[in-house]
Amino acid sequence: MIYLLLSILASTIIFIIFKLFEKFHINIFQAIVVNYCIAFTTGILAYNGTITISQLPNLDWFYFTLILGALFIIVFNLMGITTQKNGLSVVSVATKMSVVVPVLFGLLYYNESLGTLKLIGIAIALIAVYLTSNKSKQGISVNRKLIVLPILVFIGSGIIDTSIKFLEDTYVANNDVPLFSAIIFLAAAIIGFIIIIIQVMSGNFKFEFKNVIAGICLGVPNYFSIYFLVKTLRSDILESSGIFAINNVSIVTLSTFAGIFIFKEKLIKKNWIGIGLAILSIILISI
Repeated sequence: MIYLLLSILASTIIFIIFKLFEKFHINIFQAIVVNYCIAFTTGILAYNGTITISQLPNLDWFYFTLILGALFIIVFNLMGITTQKNGLSVVSVATKMSVVVPVLFGLLYYNESLGTLKLIGIAIALIAVYLTSNKSKQGISVNRKLIVLPILVFIGSGIIDTSIKFLEDTYVANNDVPLFSAIIFLAAAIIGFIIIIIQVMSGNFKFEFKNVIAGICLGVPNYFSIYFLVKTLRSDILESSGIFAINNVSIVTLSTFAGIFIFKEKLIKKNWIGIGLAILSIILISI
């Protein structure tokens, strides 16, 4: 249970840091690339084994993590484009609702149990995520011509969570969890630096040191959000479908409270209903 709580806490800290990015006008992409470097370094420092660079490609999960790292930064850029075209609420809902992908994967691929209370709890969790994430009184409005963008964010975010579950269960030894997490972030960092080089060559790059500081602050909790999620999936507290549902709805709920108390955000009626349903869903799934 402690790993689940720490994963939720780390992800909530990420939310708080992103909110501070807005306040200090941080270039999010530059900060994200630095963050990946810090997350990689944190994973290497946390790894107790001996690291031989030439042996890394021989690990069963190595090439999968490279693909996963690429997906990290691709989905991030899709989120940025979707925010510009469809608005922040659309991105927030698409990202959070993607929890349905790993939940269904756990139920179908691993034949996890689905009792009546758990089914109701997961359904309520999805409703809670939507109501809590959507801060617009008018509801979600998506440009039909650009509907593919939130769909890609939804699918990409879901694939990331599902892949982490599949890889840690199938290929990753317990002692390799820090290294596994680190290599994912290394792959994302490399692709990020390639994009930055392209920006520099095209004259579209403007460096500010505050973006480096912001990335450093983000990197450590970002690493541990993945690390503790993997450790939770390896525990016996719940099946993966329940873990993903509780993890996601808890992050949304705790982040919402952080927004209220730290950033003085105002919630509308449906947000409060969503919080109530989130608590109910956690109880039902945990029974």
